[in-house]
Amino acid sequence: MERQTVVMEENGVSSSLAECDQVVTELMELIETVGSYGGYRKTQKKECFNMVRRLKLLVPLLEEIRELDRAVSSEALNCLANLKKALLAANKLLKNCNYGSKIYLAMESEAVMGIFHSVYDKLNQALDDLPYDELGVSVEVKEQVELMRMQLKRAKRRTDTQDMELAMDLMVVFSKEDDRNADSAILERLACKLELHTIADLRAETLAVRKLVKERGGQKADSIQQITDLLGKFKQIAGVKETVVPDGSVSARRLQRCQTMLIPHEFLCPITLEIMTDPVIVSTGQTYERESIQKWLGSNHRTCPKTGQTLDHLSLAPNYALRNLIVQWCEKNNVELPKKDTNVGSDGSSAEIREEICSLIQNLSSCQPNVKRESVMKIRMLSKENPDNRILIANNGGIPRLVQLLSYPDSKIQEHTVTALLNLSLDETNKRHIAREGAVPAIIEILQNGTNEGRENSAAALFSLSMLDENKVMVGNLNGIPPLVDLLRYGSIRGKKDAATALFNLSLNQANKSRAIKAGIIPSLLRLLEDKTLGMIDEALSILLLIASHPEGRNEIGRLSFIETLVEIIKNGTPKNKECATSVLLELGLNNSSFILAALQYGVYEHLVEITRCGTNRAQRKANSLLQHMSKCEHIP
Repeated sequence: MERQTVVMEENGVSSSLAECDQVVTELMELIETVGSYGGYRKTQKKECFNMVRRLKLLVPLLEEIRELDRAVSSEALNCLANLKKALLAANKLLKNCNYGSKIYLAMESEAVMGIFHSVYDKLNQALDDLPYDELGVSVEVKEQVELMRMQLKRAKRRTDTQDMELAMDLMVVFSKEDDRNADSAILERLACKLELHTIADLRAETLAVRKLVKERGGQKADSIQQITDLLGKFKQIAGVKETVVPDGSVSARRLQRCQTMLIPHEFLCPITLEIMTDPVIVSTGQTYERESIQKWLGSNHRTCPKTGQTLDHLSLAPNYALRNLIVQWCEKNNVELPKKDTNVGSDGSSAEIREEICSLIQNLSSCQPNVKRESVMKIRMLSKENPDNRILIANNGGIPRLVQLLSYPDSKIQEHTVTALLNLSLDETNKRHIAREGAVPAIIEILQNGTNEGRENSAAALFSLSMLDENKVMVGNLNGIPPLVDLLRYGSIRGKKDAATALFNLSLNQANKSRAIKAGIIPSLLRLLEDKTLGMIDEALSILLLIASHPEGRNEIGRLSFIETLVEIIKNGTPKNKECATSVLLELGLNNSSFILAALQYGVYEHLVEITRCGTNRAQRKANSLLQHMSKCEHIP
């Protein structure tokens, strides 16, 4: 009987050790798997790499546990199982950030960050419950794990300015209230920020969006439509015509091309997916239709659309051998090649458009005001929607002549000119060209003294130009902040929105924050918060969150009845309003406890508790952080 008990105990030990070893092996494999991902989306890349780096700190812990040669308790096995659940959640999240839709992950960046924090909580809880002594973990390894846990806790308090900037860009793009299509001013910037400017990137995104549509099964139709619309705009920029519709299928235009599946794949241009009539070879050895690749290169791309490689040179070599094969195949299969437009220039533009643009640019120097006015108005219209026209106007000397007209003593000519330059600035190269020609001081002058539309479009132009960091500095140094603050205070609703967008972008520069504060931006923003009819609470709070990170900004806020307004928004605002207001109060409170005490006097506590239960993911995190900070204050009841 005694011998049987011993055997049973030995079997139990063996079983316990085998189970422990299996779980540890699975945990090691999971860490190896997450370490193999490398294509994280730009919006979450930093957080993903941080998470992987922290997870790898668990390897020494697991190696020591695997060397254990004695039985472990069921509680210890349960803790390891919980750690496995946390790692599975981490793997799922990192996999999504590696393969998921880039647009979706950007739109839902706050929700995704909430998932990161949820995973951090699961990891912390599992590690907190782990019986280190029983598992034979050394003091050194335990200290390493504790260091990782401290890093996880600190990560939950970090605010990423780049994410805020991206959110602001998306907000402008998705706005349907601006009849100037001013959202186009940041489309190309968004495409670069989201890394959706090559053919390969766009094809991968299309597949990711189709998968997302299928998984959603009709849920969140509005946001899915926004994603597909934005993807379509990115494709237009790159010259790709294929689109995705909300049911996950390809567009009718694409369906009409199904006959191209009968055409040998190598006969189709990788950009348009249409049979080539004039195939040319780029420096990477890939072949494209001449007109398509010229448009790609004409849009300031310097990479091979198919491979993404940087082109060593921009020369195009005719692919005569492929051209002959295409002609022979067409004759054999009774297929008629598309007729080539003989009026198309080397840049893909028509001779008629090129001639018109050259004539209009010449007329900008006319001695007759009416001719000047008519010419600049036509250039404004030609540059509004067509990227090719923007490049043509710049390449034919249009920018210097337009900059000269900014100071012309005719308010209407000034208005048309600044708007034409706004349109031209959508092109990244033109942004630098316009600034180098000395346009910024003249734009600021129109912002101060021009017509209402001229002032509004000047603010929009400064926003577009300040996408480049060097132009942010230039606008600030040339005293462009005060007139923007003045427009924010006294302008029309559209003027206020233009000014707010420009000021947000410019305030990403630390020196410009100080300039904005001195110019009186905080009282102006407070007015926007108090006037709910303007519908600009989120914009005002986004700027305030930047300003509150500056010591001068916090001092100025402390002299106003601002905290009471914040608490009122936290109490009665929309979910997004509450989220932004809570973020601002947290930023203020972490630097000055008097703000926390003032908010408590206005009754913020119960509203923060409510937000932790039913606010947005980001609002819940911010509210929890605020409540934790409040609990450290002596004056909390």
